Amino acid sequence: MCARITVDVTRSLQVSEKNTYYPKGDIIWRGDLYGDRYEQVKAIIAQSSENAAATLTGSRPVHMHIQVTRFHALTEKARYSTGGVHNINFFVTLLDPVIGATLRPARLVESSLDALKGQAAIQADQRGDTQKFRITSFLTQVLQADLTQPNGYDDQNSGFFVALNRN
Repeated sequence: MCARITVDVTRSLQVSEKNTYYPKGDIIWRGDLYGDRYEQVKAIIAQSSENAAATLTGSRPVHMHIQVTRFHALTEKARYSTGGVHNINFFVTLLDPVIGATLRPARLVESSLDALKGQAAIQADQRGDTQKFRITSFLTQVLQADLTQPNGYDDQNSGFFVALNRN
């Protein structure tokens, strides 16, 4: 049970709007109209956290704090040609909601979701299965696993694009 959720997407993270196959930057996001990418990413993480927290039960409420370190979705160029992976990494810390004491130290969560590409991406958008919807749903599952599994979330994705993101 979460008494409070906070999400930090620090302004020191580098945003890239370059439409290349693999732009350099900490935040690559095109699933919303051009705007404040920090706030857009924060909203996605916050929604995913709220969705995950709604399914949890427990005897002790906690304050879940999330610190985003990487949010790589696909550029238009990659999405409509080669495809790739949505790579989203963050720290999750659980705190006492009253006194702020650490209940579980920060744990790095690395997550990778294979992205749709080309015609499959276009058809998914037409069904409302957008990048934003897919990523929010995926991160909800990631956070549920991180909060309920003894060792947290374990990213089993080991494809080429995942390996590229980890180097």
